[in-house]
Amino acid sequence: MLKGLDPVLSADLLWVLDAMGHGDDLALVDANHPAETIAAHTTTGKLVRLPGLTMERAARAILSVLPIDDFEPKPVRRMEVVGDKKKVPDVQKAVQAEIDKALGAKSPLSGIERFAFYEAAKNAFAVVQVGDPRPYGCFLLRKGVIAGVP
Repeated sequence: MLKGLDPVLSADLLWVLDAMGHGDDLALVDANHPAETIAAHTTTGKLVRLPGLTMERAARAILSVLPIDDFEPKPVRRMEVVGDKKKVPDVQKAVQAEIDKALGAKSPLSGIERFAFYEAAKNAFAVVQVGDPRPYGCFLLRKGVIAGVP
């Protein structure tokens, strides 16, 4: 355990989040997602599992340390519901609330068609699979920068 860090943030997850660079995507996916297959295609080939958590709990922990890219209009994306791309399932609403809270402002999720999401996730830095079984709990989070003094 480390002081000041959410205990959900495992050593493997912290390594992934720290190693990501500006503009890299993190695929944050639900228990139904073909995470092992997708992760094999990512930059790191890593799959980090967070069993026993809800998607919003995992998102809260990740967003406590991951800066979101503010240089582009769609830094956080969600998988669209097949056959109803405007529908926003409860799991996505819950994660949207965590994103808005972390950013201190509304940041609407941009939708991506299911198979296009799988392809985009293959280009992510890594995949984090949460044990949440609710369908359509799949997101791409683009890392931003932390400006500071060296």
